[in-house]
Amino acid sequence: MQATFDTDLTPYNTFGLRAKAKAFVALSHEQDLPDIVRLPEFDRQSVLWLGGGSNILLTEDYHGLVVHLENKGIRETGRSNGVVFIEAQAGEIWHDFVCHTLKLGLSGLENLSLIPGTVGASPVQNIGAYGVEVKDVIHSVRCFDLDTLEFVELSNAECRFAYRESLFKQAGKGRYVITAVVFALKETFHADLGYGDLAAAVAERCGGRAPTAQDVSAAVCAIRNSKLPDPKILGNVGSFFKNPVVSAQTAQTLLEKYPAMPRYPQADGSVKLAAGWLIDQCRLKGHQIGGAAVHDKQALVLVNKNQATGQDVYRLAQHIRQTVRQAFQVELETEPNWLPALV
Repeated sequence: MQATFDTDLTPYNTFGLRAKAKAFVALSHEQDLPDIVRLPEFDRQSVLWLGGGSNILLTEDYHGLVVHLENKGIRETGRSNGVVFIEAQAGEIWHDFVCHTLKLGLSGLENLSLIPGTVGASPVQNIGAYGVEVKDVIHSVRCFDLDTLEFVELSNAECRFAYRESLFKQAGKGRYVITAVVFALKETFHADLGYGDLAAAVAERCGGRAPTAQDVSAAVCAIRNSKLPDPKILGNVGSFFKNPVVSAQTAQTLLEKYPAMPRYPQADGSVKLAAGWLIDQCRLKGHQIGGAAVHDKQALVLVNKNQATGQDVYRLAQHIRQTVRQAFQVELETEPNWLPALV
């Protein structure tokens, strides 16, 4: 196991930002992790564990070791009461894995179709779309513990999932390297169509017949393709901002001024707002700074319009946050990670 040096990271981040890694190594099998930890270039404080690169923004060259997780493999680990447990290695492409489970006749991931990235990244961010979060279907997460240098299995509860949050972004950050995820998927399908325009899209597709998980997945893909650019054509990281969660009082105050404002009441009494709607109301679609721009079809997405630099993206994100703050007194948080940390 040896590292390469001055490796171009442009193909490894979906925004297409140009940067190099001081040292780089590809992880093909989880059993290679102890060898990687022993590399002279390995520094636990600075190593970057990289999956699909769909949740990072490289603002400069990376001055440490980058480990690209490329381990692949999918297998069934058990069945119980209509639930099938499927383990996927961290390097599996997320959407390919979703399609694989649908072909097996399983459901639970259809609302999460076409989300960019890898399986290993999905628990970190607790990815979600159309009313479903990945925490709803994760059984356990297999990790390499850098404290003990041993492999461990963390239960769903131990992962401490919350909205776009997990143990891996909080107390476990820098400690656990996710190598595989076990999902609890169902043999019997029950559609979850309560979010946004998904129900209408599925109804149009099915023409009166009962929808299948494949129908829901196809509808999700169609909606996403109509709104979100393909990162292979136009660099992006998908949804750039988290949907802000505000107090019921703040939501009511905004509703009095904006009756059509989308809002989603939460179990704790708070209200989730649609970040894309807030940005759209500020008429920022198409707004461009340097080579970075707000997508003209979906305000929640920033794109690499013309060889954008990390600083272009940062300045655009800050402009959006400031504009929304001034208009609505709501603070937006970015979803992707800035390297190095900026906001």
